Amino acid sequence: MIYNFSAGPAVLPKQVLQQAADEMLDWHGSGMSVMEMSHRGREFTSIIDTARDDLRTLLNIPENYRILFMQGGALAENALIPMNLAARRTGGDLSRATVDYVNTGSWSTKSIKEAQRYCKVNVAASSESQKFAEVPPRASWRLSPDAAYVHVCTNETIDGVEYQFVPEVAAETGGAPLVADMSSHILSRVIDVSRYGVIYGGAQKNIGPAGLTIVIVREDLLGHAAACCPTAFNWKIVADNDSMYNTPPTYAIYIAGLVFKWIKAQGGVAALEQRNIEKAKLLYDYLDSSDFYDTRIAVASRSRMNVPFFLRDEANNAAFLAGAAEAGLLQLKGHKSVGGMRASIYNAMPLEGVQALIAYMKAFASNH
Repeated sequence: MIYNFSAGPAVLPKQVLQQAADEMLDWHGSGMSVMEMSHRGREFTSIIDTARDDLRTLLNIPENYRILFMQGGALAENALIPMNLAARRTGGDLSRATVDYVNTGSWSTKSIKEAQRYCKVNVAASSESQKFAEVPPRASWRLSPDAAYVHVCTNETIDGVEYQFVPEVAAETGGAPLVADMSSHILSRVIDVSRYGVIYGGAQKNIGPAGLTIVIVREDLLGHAAACCPTAFNWKIVADNDSMYNTPPTYAIYIAGLVFKWIKAQGGVAALEQRNIEKAKLLYDYLDSSDFYDTRIAVASRSRMNVPFFLRDEANNAAFLAGAAEAGLLQLKGHKSVGGMRASIYNAMPLEGVQALIAYMKAFASNH
């Protein structure tokens, strides 16, 4: 049995891959592969409409929010967010706009650097001095009273830090919306969408293949794009055209739609959250009990999705990875900026995969 612990593009449900394989040459008797369809034809229109409706149901997205299917990943949205939101309080002038960011790891850092290209960024809080081992306590945040928005990355894929709370920011910022990069844990836990102004994420963790970006945006935040924003990335234009202003990533949307159906069949997001809690607890409990391995994230900020860990004697790293591959446990090497190991245990990773990883870790520790 092979278990893929890649951080992304990541493991997909086998049922989804099998259905996609079965429908590759002929989707529902249309005589066409989804890859060949016109994005404006009735066949694909039914695919994207169903995917949008299913995502709204799964996340209980209120009617005053629009769901956008875009391209460019979360990295592109790091530019598109200030372009679409930052100038909403300055009459369209980005140079006078202030935005707030909380820095909790590698992806927050990238978001901050990109936003600094367009407007003034206030880093309201950072855990960099703690080597990104925790989410800064909300009481330590220093928000701007005139911030156009407050940005957080609610799960840091590389560093293994996850928000276990929803920060309240409106009172200190004159009503600034909370913007969240949820790329690596969206659909893994129940969230209250109404507490955010914008939620966005690349699809390649819990939704589908790389190439699709999901943006969930409250309607009153549309229509504030700065003049420099490319037309195809203006959220209002994308929303007004039902994500069809330009050709969307059709096949990635199709796979995402199959994943949404799979999640519904598993009992929905709440059911998957309970499984994710069980998987993460099993792995962290073993790591906490071991004197051979080490995990360095504060308990209150540990990610359920991405679990970085280290061999206390890192001279054994190469042997650990080689043995893991032989055991069918793939892509466990940690990110180059952090080192060590990382097990990404997204929705599609079964409990048996985590159990197999722990069994291997125990055997490796015993032999070394």
